Amino acid sequence: MGKGSRETKFGVEIDDPFRWLEEESDETRAWQNAQNAKTDDYFAKRTSLPAMRARIGELLRTGYCELPHVSGKRAFYTRREGDAQQPKLVVREDDKERTLIDAEKLSADATDALDWWYASPKGTRVAWGRSSAGSEQSVLHVRDVETGEDLDVRIPNTQHCMVAWTSESSFFYVRYPENDPYDARVYFHEIGREWKDDPLVFGEGRDKTDVPVPIVSPDGRWLVIVVQQGWSKTELWLRGLNENAFVPIATSEEAIFEPIVRREALWVMTNSGAPRYRLFRVDWEKPQREHWREVLPEREDVLTSVAVAGEHIVSTYLRDASSVLIDGAKEIALPSIGSATVTSSPDDDGIYVGFTSFVVPLGVWKLEGQTLAPWAQVSAKGPSDVVIEKKFAKSKDGTRVPMFVVEKQGTKKPARCVLYGYGGFNVNQTPAFSARVLSFVERGGVWVSSVLRGGGEYGEAWHQAGMLERKQNVFDDFFACAESLHADGTTTKDGLSAVGGSNGGLLVSAAVVQRPDLFAAGLALVPLADMLRYHLFRLGQFWISEYGSPDVEGEFHVLYKYSPYHHVVGSAKRADASGNVAGQAYPAMLFWAAESDSRVDPMHARKMAAAMQGATTSGKPIVLRVETKAGHGMGKPTAKVADQLACELAFIEEESRP
Repeated sequence: MGKGSRETKFGVEIDDPFRWLEEESDETRAWQNAQNAKTDDYFAKRTSLPAMRARIGELLRTGYCELPHVSGKRAFYTRREGDAQQPKLVVREDDKERTLIDAEKLSADATDALDWWYASPKGTRVAWGRSSAGSEQSVLHVRDVETGEDLDVRIPNTQHCMVAWTSESSFFYVRYPENDPYDARVYFHEIGREWKDDPLVFGEGRDKTDVPVPIVSPDGRWLVIVVQQGWSKTELWLRGLNENAFVPIATSEEAIFEPIVRREALWVMTNSGAPRYRLFRVDWEKPQREHWREVLPEREDVLTSVAVAGEHIVSTYLRDASSVLIDGAKEIALPSIGSATVTSSPDDDGIYVGFTSFVVPLGVWKLEGQTLAPWAQVSAKGPSDVVIEKKFAKSKDGTRVPMFVVEKQGTKKPARCVLYGYGGFNVNQTPAFSARVLSFVERGGVWVSSVLRGGGEYGEAWHQAGMLERKQNVFDDFFACAESLHADGTTTKDGLSAVGGSNGGLLVSAAVVQRPDLFAAGLALVPLADMLRYHLFRLGQFWISEYGSPDVEGEFHVLYKYSPYHHVVGSAKRADASGNVAGQAYPAMLFWAAESDSRVDPMHARKMAAAMQGATTSGKPIVLRVETKAGHGMGKPTAKVADQLACELAFIEEESRP
């Protein structure tokens, strides 16, 4: 068995008994294979699993349509429905739709993915990213829209790429160094030139965690660079395409600036001086801040998206974590409580609305006058017997925390219940159609999606209240929601499961360690767990602005205080002075990780599972699955998604009984 570690840092003695599980060694592989075998055996005994998998597969067939981008006379967008394992990029012209890229056919097992795409100004070509096994390690390709064939363009190291076309044969793009997830830079490519000879445009000498994004104005005169610096700050730089020097137009402020480029002006949505965001119009020729003109002032609701067609402005706002649609001063009715985003394109005067809810699949509507007309939708409809209620819990410090409660009409209480949460990175948790949710509620469960601090649902102040030294607020909000569900009779301690992924996996891991009395089961999916070493693996250094650095003394103490792995009671099986081995009656736990995850290293799930297996006194299972040919979740074929969701549901039903 591998060796652990004990060290002292900033005066704190740190036990790390499963440090050896960080290594991709033969010993780790053997341990992981044994864990997977035990987990497979656990699920093999769940006789309801095949039926669950089949039903979830049916729900996944519903699919979705995403918002379009119009280039020339062509509209491009992605859709997936029916038996498709991956989405298709389709092109629509003269109201006729055809498939341009069918991601399902990129590999024999449908594990290659279409990561991103950008159409050229006239819509004759599309730059797109392809990756394998969920890795998000994209290779840039260029497809001819007329022929459907790829050109001889292969640019590697373009993960999370942004492309800004300047003509039908040239574009700016983002590329990373080989085998390095940091130090992104902007280059300029002309089709026919070897990519290694592409000139560097922006990014040299900057912090390696800065991520520059190029955007070109529709008339081809201006290049805007947006520099993402964590989740609370961006910079804006401007350069004429025929000039050499960049002009800083928003660089010295801790605020978000989101540009929308149009021929007539640069529009900027920002939380500068307005935590709930506002919109400015910026003259291309006079981009200095003193010349910015406020168009949409800050209001009580949070501005989330803007569509500009000439001088016609339509916007969406969040009101208690669900969307409202505003055209001028008038609120436009949406199909239901849900999530809306608006967009427009320079070559089209249409304003498109993407909308989804817990019962409405993601689709596209077009604004016609003061009403919404369906534009691109899937054929399947959502259920009619599901009800959604918005409730509120009161957190430890009195903060009002929203929850969306989803259930079938007539569900008997107390019911088996899931409490889902995320709480971080300015990410909004708003209603969305989900096979996971619907499959659970149609079997008599109650799904509760919590809106925790750390997200952006109430603006930047809400985000900052759940980051860095205030991270404990997120966990306290989650506990308040759980206690509320117990108190109002929705469920019981024995009927409540905590579910979350990525940063939400950290939430679940911390929740069951801090308050094991609240939950019957926890599902920590692609989670973080070791917050003293997270920054040493994969994309961890990008997250320092959100979590803090373990190498800075004050921030180390904050991280150590809540790091789930370091607070599993008795994980090292050491006896106290009386000879008693410490332990804790932990809930049942399912940890789910993936080998090709380019964001969160599976070492977190391995170490956390090992620690809890060696510590729990409850007798409840602590199981781990590390998937192969899968990553953080993006690009996963629907068959793999159905299998995971069925396992999640089977685990919840087996381990929680109100």
